[in-house]
Amino acid sequence: MSVRIGIDLGGTKIEALALDRADREIFRKRVPTPRGDYQATISAVKGLVSEIGEGTVGVGIPGAESRGLIKNANSTWLIGRPLAKDLEAALGRPVRLENDANCFALSEAADGAGKGAAVVFGVILGTGVGGGIVVEGKVIRGANAIAGEWGHNPLPAPTAVDLPHPDCYCGRKGCIETWLSGPGLSNDHERMTGERLAPELAVLREETVRRYEERLAKSLASVINVLDPDVIVLGGGMSNVARLYTEVPRLWARHVFSDRVATRLLAPAHGDSSGVRGAAWLWDVT
Repeated sequence: MSVRIGIDLGGTKIEALALDRADREIFRKRVPTPRGDYQATISAVKGLVSEIGEGTVGVGIPGAESRGLIKNANSTWLIGRPLAKDLEAALGRPVRLENDANCFALSEAADGAGKGAAVVFGVILGTGVGGGIVVEGKVIRGANAIAGEWGHNPLPAPTAVDLPHPDCYCGRKGCIETWLSGPGLSNDHERMTGERLAPELAVLREETVRRYEERLAKSLASVINVLDPDVIVLGGGMSNVARLYTEVPRLWARHVFSDRVATRLLAPAHGDSSGVRGAAWLWDVT
């Protein structure tokens, strides 16, 4: 088989990519995610793969697999479902699943913004907030398949403007995801102004984006204090906000337990959908 197919199953969109033997892109397409509808999600993936044809299939998901069932997915209609088994039945071929942030981190560490770095932390700032860790070219999954899942730690050092803590789908309050996801940004803007805006418009409001930058800086500083990565690469829709790459490192210094911070915050070399490339690489094609 000479074609690698990658699927990024996101909360807002499903993206498909096909790479030939030389890793050249030969197909790319996005469709809206059928939110809340598990069977329609399976059908959407099947439709995309059918357009491509034969090839190995890797799928990045906003969660993890445990004993054959999906857990920790902000796309909650996937939770508790045998997604790999159902996709294999629908597609008529084996499927490999991996956390979407792990796919993203792998792509950027291999030949993207983190190329050559020993430790890369890949961040997804999209419908949800996730993270993936690559050390010396290898994805670190962890004993519980949750390595890098910083989005469900509480927001560090909350101040009065961060209260009351918003509810999270996971059942907790004040998770990093409730502040730093695209919907979290919109919710914060509405809470402070009474005005409902999509994330891409909310980031145009100075006070809203300043609060976002401060929260992102504190949250990434906690990652640096534990992991001390060489590079942090941002992915997802919020990675397109250019000012984050200058403002956040300026703000995180006072939260990092060091006299200097050498960690670099970088934009993805392969765009905000770099993770779909990592999904395609889940199979080694010969």
